[in-house]
Amino acid sequence: MVKNTTPKRALVLGAGGFIGSHLVKKLKNEGYFVRGIDLKYPDFEPTHADEFIIADLRNPLSCQLLIDHSFAEVYQLAADMGGAGYLFTGLNDAQVMHNSALINLHAADICAKLKTPLLFYASSACIYPAYNQQDPQNPLCTESSAYPAQPDSEYGWEKLFSERMYLAYHRNAGLNVRIARFHNVYGPLGAWQGGKEKAPAALCRKVATAQNGSSVEIWGNGTQTRSFLYIDDCIEGILKVMHSPHTGPFNVGSEEMISINDFAQMIISISGKQLSLKHISGPIGVNGRNSDNRLVTASAGWQPHTLLYNGIKKTYNWIEEQVLRQNALGG
Repeated sequence: MVKNTTPKRALVLGAGGFIGSHLVKKLKNEGYFVRGIDLKYPDFEPTHADEFIIADLRNPLSCQLLIDHSFAEVYQLAADMGGAGYLFTGLNDAQVMHNSALINLHAADICAKLKTPLLFYASSACIYPAYNQQDPQNPLCTESSAYPAQPDSEYGWEKLFSERMYLAYHRNAGLNVRIARFHNVYGPLGAWQGGKEKAPAALCRKVATAQNGSSVEIWGNGTQTRSFLYIDDCIEGILKVMHSPHTGPFNVGSEEMISINDFAQMIISISGKQLSLKHISGPIGVNGRNSDNRLVTASAGWQPHTLLYNGIKKTYNWIEEQVLRQNALGG
């Protein structure tokens, strides 16, 4: 018998983003042929995709031309998103909802018509109700707690709408979809300045740029809690969910919850600097959030393996290198 050596074909939407670029690299290492699509190339290293096409996925014609029947797996990570300073000020709500909803409307409809064998959709823990996340020490983020719905941002509302849309296509058109709700993914090669960076990168940058003996600004009183998922664990989670027999939605996050104050102190200790915390007003989102991985572990066999200290040390060292390089160039 002649063995079929033709590689599986995967399409990554949002391949120029932080998670998307890491996913492309992993798929290539697994032997896939990968086409990536995004408005931009990855920011910090060349893409590993076999084909990388600059295109606007809000445009239905772009989607019709570039999402075709040759792909066994489609990963939909494209979205208009950022950290708290971008999502929770209220200034970007309309464009966030408009841009992301258009991408998902096109992707779901085209993949259903093409009968794409597998479609992954990247949702977010921001879909969880704000009323279940008021106590920093006891947030409720089980998958079943999503309803009655009350996300804390329009970003979360759009993610919840798109979850429901993909599930409707699953019921009505047989779309074979898998859905994961990401919890605060971080790591090297992610945005660390410019306004769209998330808390881990923002804190690493503040510490890396701070003079010894000075202070680091923290939005709010710092007692708000979060869990943070290292990028390598996130990519493993995507693939585990994608190739499980279950649709989801599933949490894909860490259960190692920490306050923002303690998280900042952890980063300061990694830096070796003597720094204090200065609390200022700013958007903070919910008071507490932590992943609950019982369902994804039982259904897809996934659990993260990277301790927060180890992951944030790698991330801090990478961001410190970016800061030093920028300073050397006079940026």
